[in-house]
Amino acid sequence: MMLMTVDIPNELAVRLQPFAQSMPQVLELGLHEFSLPKQSGFHGLGEVLEFLASVPTPDEIIALRPSSVLQEQVNALLEKQRQGSLSEVEQQQWQQYEYVEHLVRTAKANAFLKLQAAA
Repeated sequence: MMLMTVDIPNELAVRLQPFAQSMPQVLELGLHEFSLPKQSGFHGLGEVLEFLASVPTPDEIIALRPSSVLQEQVNALLEKQRQGSLSEVEQQQWQQYEYVEHLVRTAKANAFLKLQAAA
């Protein structure tokens, strides 16, 4: 393992302190989210939350889809999960994707109900 020293703002250091023992996993997940190439569709939790916070129309919510890159990654993690061979970091990624999917499904169900009520 390599020792690395990084200068970060005090505010961020305070927020990271509870995760000191898990810092390699935190960094791995952050790098994964940060490095996804920008394509159409959403790439992760941050983008989904930003999208939902923008108060999209029901039609925009229903049209929301993952990027092809994200879909491929989810498929690969799903296969590893089925085989029981997920690493700790991959398990965390899988849980994040499950949570994102739950948020999107809930938003789409609510959007569908709004469209039905308007019809």
